[in-house]
Amino acid sequence: MPQWSLLIVTGILVGVVSGLIGIGGGILLVPILVILFHFSQQQAQGTSLAMMIPPVGIFAVMQYYKHGNVDLKVAAFLALGFAFGGYFGGKLANNLPANVIEKIFGIVLVVVGIKIFFKH
Repeated sequence: MPQWSLLIVTGILVGVVSGLIGIGGGILLVPILVILFHFSQQQAQGTSLAMMIPPVGIFAVMQYYKHGNVDLKVAAFLALGFAFGGYFGGKLANNLPANVIEKIFGIVLVVVGIKIFFKH
């Protein structure tokens, strides 16, 4: 088990980046857990999802909401879809080999990064 202080520092880092640019769990925390803490891909993804449940729903969103940057109706529909998609995605992820999920994860990161980089 990793040191609690290192986990808290990791959480702070991921939280700051997530609050700043809207990413964190998947793009930052999962690789950190795999590379630095030696989690399997499935353990990292599951832990990342579990970590985001309380704080994202409470603190980060409150800041965006105060400034009028949250569409609650859209968020509700997305959450409904995310609940079903997350269930089936988690089920699928736990039935695939870790190296297959790592490759899928890496491809998604590269494609999204290239798309964002060349957007303008």
